[in-house]
Order: sequence, then structure tokens, then C-alpha cells
Amino acid sequence: MTLLEVAVAAPLVHTLTYTLDQGSVPAGCRVLVPLGRRRVTGYVLGEQHRAPKGFALKSVIEILDRTPLFPVNLVPFFRWIADYYHYPLGEVIKTALPGGLSVQSRKRISLVHPSESTGAAKAVSHDETKRPGWYQQLCRDGSLTLSECAKILKTAAGRRQVQKLLDQGLVVIQEELVGSRSGVKTETCYGLLPELLPPEISTKFISSQEGPLGKTQLQQLLAWLPAIEELSLPELKTLYYLLSLSGPHIQRPVPGKELRCLYSGASKGLTSLLARGVIQALEQRVFRSPSGELLPFFSRPVDLSPEQEHVLSEILPQVAERFFCPCLLFGITGSGKTEVYLRAAEATLARGRDVLILVPEIALATQLEGHFVSRFGDKVVLMHSGLSAGERYDQWTLAASGQAKVVIGARSAVFAPLADPGLIIVDEEHDGGFKQDDGLRYNGRDLAVLRGKIQESVVILGSGTPSVTSSYHARSGKYRLLTMKKRVQERSLPKISLVDLRDKNERERGRAIGRQLEQGLRETLASGHQSLLLLNRRGFSSVLLCKDCGEPVQCRHCKVSLTYHQGRKQLICHHCGFTLKSAVICSSCRSTELVPVGFGTERIEDEIRSLFPEARIARLDADTAGDRKQFLTILSSMREHRIDILIGTQMIAKGHDFPLVTLVGVIWADGGLCMPDFRGGERTYQLLSQVAGRAGRGDVAGRVMVQTYRPDHYAVELARQHDYETFFEREIALRSSPCFPPLVRLVNLQISGGRDPQVRQAAQDLAAFCRNIMKELGLQLELLGPAPAPLERLRDRYRWQLLVKSKSCGDLQRLCGRITEARNDLSRGDLAIVIDVDPENLL
Repeated sequence: MTLLEVAVAAPLVHTLTYTLDQGSVPAGCRVLVPLGRRRVTGYVLGEQHRAPKGFALKSVIEILDRTPLFPVNLVPFFRWIADYYHYPLGEVIKTALPGGLSVQSRKRISLVHPSESTGAAKAVSHDETKRPGWYQQLCRDGSLTLSECAKILKTAAGRRQVQKLLDQGLVVIQEELVGSRSGVKTETCYGLLPELLPPEISTKFISSQEGPLGKTQLQQLLAWLPAIEELSLPELKTLYYLLSLSGPHIQRPVPGKELRCLYSGASKGLTSLLARGVIQALEQRVFRSPSGELLPFFSRPVDLSPEQEHVLSEILPQVAERFFCPCLLFGITGSGKTEVYLRAAEATLARGRDVLILVPEIALATQLEGHFVSRFGDKVVLMHSGLSAGERYDQWTLAASGQAKVVIGARSAVFAPLADPGLIIVDEEHDGGFKQDDGLRYNGRDLAVLRGKIQESVVILGSGTPSVTSSYHARSGKYRLLTMKKRVQERSLPKISLVDLRDKNERERGRAIGRQLEQGLRETLASGHQSLLLLNRRGFSSVLLCKDCGEPVQCRHCKVSLTYHQGRKQLICHHCGFTLKSAVICSSCRSTELVPVGFGTERIEDEIRSLFPEARIARLDADTAGDRKQFLTILSSMREHRIDILIGTQMIAKGHDFPLVTLVGVIWADGGLCMPDFRGGERTYQLLSQVAGRAGRGDVAGRVMVQTYRPDHYAVELARQHDYETFFEREIALRSSPCFPPLVRLVNLQISGGRDPQVRQAAQDLAAFCRNIMKELGLQLELLGPAPAPLERLRDRYRWQLLVKSKSCGDLQRLCGRITEARNDLSRGDLAIVIDVDPENLL
């Protein structure tokens, strides 16, 4: 009997021990195990030598994998994540794996068959009208869906109703296993039985395949196969095409769909050849590839810039060794960071180790994919949520098996099952998109550094505008600082000019496009170059206001205004997805006089089309780039100059290299400065600097026009000057009093529930609990709050929060550990407490 340590996919803090009667299961495999009355997926972490005392151990029900889904050296990585972020270990692993792999049991409520009913049950079963509505539906339809059953059993009243019907013998509860939604994809392939065609004949046949299929070749084929009875013409044609596609020595089984593309009558021929025993059918695995024909090809540059050579001279010796080396690569936009990544990856692969590249957005993964596929071909796989469940599963399997050596993906790719990553790259490391804002609230950048430490990797954090935190670590010696301050080919940085929107001449027409920006667009269009326009707000208008009383149209489930989308004729909540038709009335005064106020990318597109009817205009935001193919099509059109003006949100600001873009316009630079967040200035500086970097990457110098109501704000002015050093010093000074990261560590304790009074009371109770723990353990912490969250209600849940600051990470972790232990007592009913360690978003 083997004892297995298993982390179950359930909200349990500790791992469990199960027995395996025969054999063993390697770490990294899934097993089906009992948990209470349910059966759930568990993840094997390893074997145990001693059984825990005082427990009756249960046995593994079923082994779901024979090959590990992740390497055993990721187990300590997962344990650290669970401890640091105070999240159940099984749920950490479930988050790490591609979606749709969990197998769990679900309860289904079914009617008792009349033949199995007792006399007592038959006596009461006629009185259906007094039964619950769901029971009447069950009698009418014969069954309920699993989700309907789960909804009934979720409430105490529902459970009482079910128990009463169980006691009366009218229903029965059965357990059903809900399996994985993704898995191996296969296709039927066909091949000649090996014994029918000797090797010397197959070689002769292959060498004779020149020109179209003719009668002579068919007769020749028949002569070569004397063991086969006389074949019909469709059979001969099918067999010929099958052999012609089979490759040298007729070894490759041919997919049926490939054969049917060449010969429309292949289906009939295959059926009869199978019946005769001439060919065999095989099921072969198919790997679903997300890569498409629209990916651009990038050639390898012959020469490097002096700065690129210097940076590589610092990195490559570290790649050659096997020890942890974290580096911050501060390279301005256009300095050639991507080529540094590629050369470092070449050196890593040459030593037999793997490469992991993280980007904050799916759009950037697509950009880097083109570069890496051009250089490394099918060694590259993608991992992000934009892929289908099947594609994610296949990409994961290729990485786990070692067939793929390079993984590119968004933040979740930090969990990629690479056995030996020698190089980990975090591109645009400053971006807040690396932080997950629900579920397991991890930071992909921070976990990349941790994984590099555990697996002895070189870690490159690359950015043209490094985060204040990473720059602070580099200056304190925690990271090695590498800099590239010049653009490749000595190209100049674009000149940035500020357009003061307080000037009446700029805003008198009520348009979003000011006079100076309009003139700049006309000049760029006339010169045959391209322009980018940034507005980090999608939709047509930011709010719909009542003309009579001034009230905005708000989401029914969130305390936020709905955004008007003209293309869909809908009002949409960008927080919960709630939608309304545009023809609505004011909820306060019942007026139908509603007007759109504010600007979104849709409205900018309309305005640009009216100003420049002759221009080719496109929009790139979450609404227009909903799928990968559409996104690649827009980028391809931009590269091939089928677009003159591209309007978009922040997804146009990073990573793109369009040599013909000579003008970048920022419609409104102040959005980030209006948020109640200490990182507002940092995000504004980064966004302006990044989007400015899209201009002037070709032979013609670029320029940037930034429309702002706050031209004197330090973040805006220093972005204009391209002065990161002064900006960093200013930010550190501002964060020293009162203290904020990176000078202290931060945890956001968020309490939410359906009723505001209960949430407020729970927040106060949590604050009192924290103060008691601080006093009991002597923790050096500072508590701020509790207070309502800036977004006070989201998805029908009221939200309060409590900020905890400390220079001691250990003190913060001890407090969070005690909160985790007492969570059930502190959050009764529908209340929930979320522990957000190192928060990026305080809204």
C-alpha cells in the first residue's frame, strides 16, 4: 500500500493523505478521490512515509493520468504561492493547469421509477400541486440539469424540500462525474498494410511519382501489388493517392481529410479497401495549433547596436552558468530589447535548457510570437486565455513533454510545465496586467522572479518605463541593472508637445480632437505616413446623462455608470457585463431625454471619419479585436499600410513596430490622474512614454501630441522630457510620506456581501480582530480603515476594505495567516473576505 500526499481542488488549507492499494503514481498526476460525500480531483504531490495519526485514511478512487501534467520541481513553487497568497494549494494547482481538466461529482435529483416506488410513495405521489415548483418541473420533464440541481441543494430550504421527498420515496439523489471539457484530439488516418508492399517496391514507387496520375501508373501500381485482388477504379485511385501522400518508404499514415481534399471519391474507396484488408485505419493525436498564416516573418539582423552587444555580454555568461541572476533591462522604446531576448534565448536553447517569456497582454504575446516563431519554428508554443480549451491543453502537453522548448504567454504562462527553464523573460514588466485581480491574486512578474530563484534561471525584467518597485530593487542591489538608452540605428526619440485643453481655442467646438491635433493628422495624412490615436476608454461615450435631472444611467448591479456603445446600440457595464438597450428612461425622473457625455474610442472613430472622409481608418480595442484572427488582421493591415489612422485603447501603446507611424495623438492624458490610487502618476507616465515610443521607428522622425488639462503635472511634463530618472526620484519622495510600496509592503483586506450594513459591521469586526492580533503578537503594522471601496458596489455585492502596511513582510504574513484561520468566523452567511497581497488595484 502506498501513501500519497494529495492537494484537492477544494478550499482546504492543508493537503490530505490517501492510500493507493497497488502500484504508485508519480507527482504531477491527477487522481479522483473521496472528499466527504463528494468525489473530487486531487493532485499528487508525492509519496508519504508515515500515515497521519488519528485519521481513517480513504483510498484513491481512480488514477486520471499516467503521465504527469507538471514536473515535480514545480511542487515547491506551488507550495510557496499557496503560503504567500493564502490560497488553498489544490486551487493554486487548478489555476495553474489549463482549464477544463477537473473531474468532480455532482448530485442529480431524479424521480423514483414507478416500478421501484413503495406503497407509501404511491399513496402520496398524486398530490403534485403542493410540491415545490422544481418537483413539478421534474415530473413534467423527467429530469433536471446539474446546474438546476446544484441551485436547489445550495439553499437550506431546498435541502429540506429534497429531504422530505427522499423520506417519502418520491425522489432519489445520484452522483454523476462531471469530466474534463478539454483533452486529446485525434483524427482517423489510413495506411497500407506493411506486409503488402516491400521496401524496395516502395522506393521505386516514390521515385516514379512525376506528373499527373495516368492510366500507365495505375497499371504499374496494380502490377506491383500481386497479392491484391482485382481492384475497382475508385479503389485504385484512392490507393494511389494514399501512397503518394505517405512519404518516403510509405511510412506516414495519411489523415482521411487530407486524402479527400485530393480525391473526392476517397471515402467510398477507403471503405472498400478497409473491408478487403488492404489498408488499416489508425487513430492519431492531433495538436491544435493557434498559430496562423497572418503571423509576420522577421529576419535575423546581422549587426547589433553597441548597447545590445554590451547588454548581451552581461547576460550570456550568466546563461552559461546555472545560478539565479535577476536583471532589470531598462531599454527605451525602440532600443532593440526584443533582439536581446532572442539572442539570449538562442544561447539558452543551445545549452539544452528551456525559455519562458511572459507578457502582460494577449496582444503582446501575439507580437512576440512572430519574432520567436521566425527564429525557432515549432519549438514555440503559446499559453494564454485567448486560446480555446483544446488549444491550451495541447500547448501545455507539448511543453510538458519537452517537444516545445519556448513558451510565450500572458501572466498564467508563469506556471508553464517546462522542466528546466534557463531563461525567464518578463517583457513590459511595469504593466499592472501581470497582477490577477480575482481568484488567486498573484503577480506574474513576481512569480517569474521566484521561479527563477527555485530553478536557477536568468530572469530578465524588460521595460522602457520600469516600475518604481523594480527600479528600487535594482538600485538597492536586488536586481542587476542593464540599460539601453539609445534607439537602434541612432534614430531619435519623438518630440512630445503638450496641448493645453484649458485653452478655449482648443475646445470651443466641443470635439475631442483639438485644432493642433487635427492639423497634425492632416499633415501626416498628406505626407503618406500613418497616425495612432490613443484613448484608454472604449465605447462611444463614458456616460448617458438625463437632460432634465442630470442623473447618469447606472448599472443595476454595480454603483457605476453604464458606457454607451453606439455600434451595438447598447449600454454596457464594463465591470459585470450587464447590458441595456439604448432606448431607456431615467430611473429618477422617468424622462426619455438622455444624452451621451464624454468620449470613447467609438466616438473618436466617428469624429475622425467626419474630419477625414478620404482616410482609411480602423479601431483596435476589446470590441473590435475580440478574437485572435481579427486582431492579427488589423495589425497586418497596419503593417501593409492599408490603414492611415488607427484609433485604440492601451493595446496600441506597447510592443508594436510600425515604421510608417510618424504621429501619435493622445486624446486625453489625465484619466489615470483622476483615480484614487497612489500609482496614478506612475501609470500615466508609463502610458504616455509607451505610446510615444510607437512614433518615429522608421526613417522619418516622429512626433507626439498629448491633449491634457494638467500640462503642469510632473508625470505629464517628465514624460514630455523623456526623463525617467527625475520621475523615479519624484515618485520615491512622494511615497516616503505617507509610506507606500516599494518602501513598505501592502495587503488589501476586502470584505463583500449582499447587504451593506452587514458588510460594514464585518469590516469593523475584522479591523478589531487585526488590532487584537497585532497586540497579541507584537506586530509592527499600520491599519488604514475600514472604509467603503472606491467602487462601492459591484455585481450586487457591497465592498469595504482595510489596508495594512508594514516594512516587515513576516509581520504581514503572520496577520494574514491568522485571518485565514479565522475566516469562517469572520465571514458568515454570504460575506466573503479576500486577502490581496501586494495589490495593484485599490478600486
